[in-house]
Amino acid sequence: MLRAITPAGDLNVIPIDAASGVLPAGAIWFDLQNPTREEEVFVEAATGIAVPTKEDMEEIETSSRLYEENGAIYMTATLATGILGANPETHAVSFILTPSHLVTVRYAEIVSFERFAARVERTPLSCENPAMALVNLLDAIVDRLADGIEHVGREVDAVSRQAFRRARVVNQQRMSNLALQALLFRLGSAQDALSKARQAAVSLNRALGYLAFAAPKSAGIASHIKSLSRDIASLSDHSSYLSGNITFLLDAALGLISIEQNAVLKIFSVGAIVFLPPTLVAGIYGMNFRFMPELDWSLGYPWALALMLASAILPYLVFRWRGWL
Repeated sequence: MLRAITPAGDLNVIPIDAASGVLPAGAIWFDLQNPTREEEVFVEAATGIAVPTKEDMEEIETSSRLYEENGAIYMTATLATGILGANPETHAVSFILTPSHLVTVRYAEIVSFERFAARVERTPLSCENPAMALVNLLDAIVDRLADGIEHVGREVDAVSRQAFRRARVVNQQRMSNLALQALLFRLGSAQDALSKARQAAVSLNRALGYLAFAAPKSAGIASHIKSLSRDIASLSDHSSYLSGNITFLLDAALGLISIEQNAVLKIFSVGAIVFLPPTLVAGIYGMNFRFMPELDWSLGYPWALALMLASAILPYLVFRWRGWL
């Protein structure tokens, strides 16, 4: 799909005619989403640039992501999507800035692009020239990234409350292993989303650093770039804090699982020790020797039962007294 946005805020889906494609009057921003070859050729003819392919965008070396060619600034950044949902992913997005146009190339639906397009309709000045459109689009991307990191922070805090801030009541039931495993799954999902957000922040920071160096001074976007760089630096710091918190919670959850498992094993161990003395008494009086002192004793049977009961209760009381139960 190919869209063109003009300073007046008109958002149009352009039908492509390879023979007689017409460039919309005053178009500032071309947004290529999952472009066809015909759409790429149309944009290349209209803007005089080479549209990078998906394979080119997925290159990881800096020289393939940040460069100038024929007077155009090429920047490819890794953006995170789905952080607010259940399937966080990263996608390479190319930003091509020319003196007359901004071209973006992407192969995924990115909410921040739609938000910026809607913002242009309300405030056309945010897209009055290509450089201003680029920094305002990056601002929308950073805002969306901040929303995702805040969502991860809330999720981590919810896990912390569930694991360690439960109401203290008498005879409170322990958390089951299934509940603890669910916490581990939530922590793993949060870490996955956070890692993708940090990857996006690092990639955007590199792109902004290059843009600050390569953009012409006449564009008047230096202050915007500096502000965005500060925002990304603060997001990176907050991401590092959340990452450390997730690591702590992960270790703590594993420790709780170990404690719960040890508690179960302790119950079995105590049960074995409690029933060992009665078994010994039953074994003694179950012998088939001919001469036994209590063999003809009328109180021998209740005596054996009482002795087995006492021998079971005594270890239990000792364990309770020592605080082992």
